[in-house]
Order: sequence, then C-alpha cells, then structure tokens
Amino acid sequence: MKKIIALAAVLMVAKASYAGCGLKVPVSGEVKAYSAEKKELTVGATAVTLAATVKITDAQGKEVKAADLVGKTVTVSTDKHNKKGETVTVQKSK
Repeated sequence: MKKIIALAAVLMVAKASYAGCGLKVPVSGEVKAYSAEKKELTVGATAVTLAATVKITDAQGKEVKAADLVGKTVTVSTDKHNKKGETVTVQKSK
C-alpha cells in the first residue's frame, strides 16, 4: 500500500512539472531582418527565435512565409520561459 501511495505521489509531481504556466509575452514592432539559418526574426532591437511549430499569418489570417515579413509591422507571441516565438501576426496597415 505504501508503494502505491508513493508511486501516485511521484506521478502527480512529475505531471505538474510538465504543465508549465502558459504565459505569453508579446513582442511588437517592425521586422528588420530574418535569418533562415537560425530561424530568427529581428523585431525592432529584439531577436526572437521562432519555435519549430510557429504559425505565421498576415492581417487577413492567411499563412505567409517568414522571409516575406521584412519591413512589416508584426506582433510575435513568445513563451515566457523558453523565449521562442510561437505565433507571428502581421498588423493591419493604417
């Protein structure tokens, strides 16, 4: 019985360690450069590494390539902990 309780406690702690907090930090500005080698966007003065599963959309919601973003104003949603860009959205031009 003690072994079952100990195992259940270990599993609960392990599950909680994988949960994460889910906080997103937005980075907004004009894209100055894109490095396909590093998968990195330079937004203003901030370099943002893109996640492997990044979703890049224009103002209408259509998917676009990262290389097409240079010179456009975007908002990048980054994970608070690993600092990788998870979504990139082009802002509507005024």
